Amino acid sequence: MSEINYREISSNGLWNNNPALVQLLGLCPLLAVTGSVVNALGLGLATLLVLTGSNMAVSLIRRQVTEAVRIPAFVMIIATFTTCTELLMKAYTFELYQILGIFIPLIVTNCTILGRAEAFASKHGVLASGLDGLMMGLGFGIVLLVIGAIREVLGHGTLFADMQLLFGPGATNWKLHLYGDGQGLLVAVLPPGAFIVTGLLIALKHVIDKRIAGRRAARKAAPVKGARRVRTTGVIG
Repeated sequence: MSEINYREISSNGLWNNNPALVQLLGLCPLLAVTGSVVNALGLGLATLLVLTGSNMAVSLIRRQVTEAVRIPAFVMIIATFTTCTELLMKAYTFELYQILGIFIPLIVTNCTILGRAEAFASKHGVLASGLDGLMMGLGFGIVLLVIGAIREVLGHGTLFADMQLLFGPGATNWKLHLYGDGQGLLVAVLPPGAFIVTGLLIALKHVIDKRIAGRRAARKAAPVKGARRVRTTGVIG
């Protein structure tokens, strides 16, 4: 096995191979519950917990599980972590759990989690697998937050509304009124708004990647400034 590059694992999860913007996995919950920041953050944290925990558990048993039962075993592990996360949300953030509804149990079917278990965790050690799950979860969660923030601002004219559902009564005053009286662009909070915002983010990422690639190519092609020392070998007749 080649040496683990932890920097590459981090950059892949956060940017280069982002589950939402590059792999386009887990789009159903991403589009369905990102009407506000608190909803997006709740689902993002739940997905992060399941993804990191299941990756580490799969890595621990990767040499003991045969090919015949590998996928069912991975699904059972993911379902276990999803159930634990669901019970935690019921105990501490019950109102938010009710708002997110079926999308918490459906984390079991998130292709990102099973995909990382199969493609990475089943082939690498616990530390690398845990980092991969953490970075992929963060990358997915950040996209959720950005979409949720944009849709909340455009649709309601607010930001950080109802944060007490996740952080308790002390977060009640976190709500920011940016404009209007709670009424904004209706399409932003409807399903078409989620598709539009997600498409714009994907396009923005492509533009940024293209500019970065162009700058790297320009640096490689740039001539070397200053005099260069030339070594002559062999016999000149």
